Amino acid sequence: MTYIAPKSTDLLLSEAQKEALYVKLVEQLNKDFSLANELLDFPLDITPINLKIGLHEKIYTLIQHRFAEYLNLLYIIDVPEKEIRALDGSDIADLSEQVAFLILKREWQKVWFRNKY
Repeated sequence: MTYIAPKSTDLLLSEAQKEALYVKLVEQLNKDFSLANELLDFPLDITPINLKIGLHEKIYTLIQHRFAEYLNLLYIIDVPEKEIRALDGSDIADLSEQVAFLILKREWQKVWFRNKY
């Protein structure tokens, strides 16, 4: 079975639920944010919509007010730099939503591989 990156946040979250790995995804997010000294602490029973909104808000705040911490977080999570550079940064709300998706995509990849191999 080959890893195929989901095309959107909603597809990613529904795939995580379908494969019964949603809780692992939330745990991975909490762990990596903690490693970056960023408090995230989502409850394991958080709904996908609240996860999506909460992550988007956190990224938005980091971009707006704590840019160095934001860059450190991307480094710790290991979001590909070329994917970040490809984003349009003209609208912070859009940018933070896209970055939240890239973070989820990378975290999902980690969880998926750990589960399969």
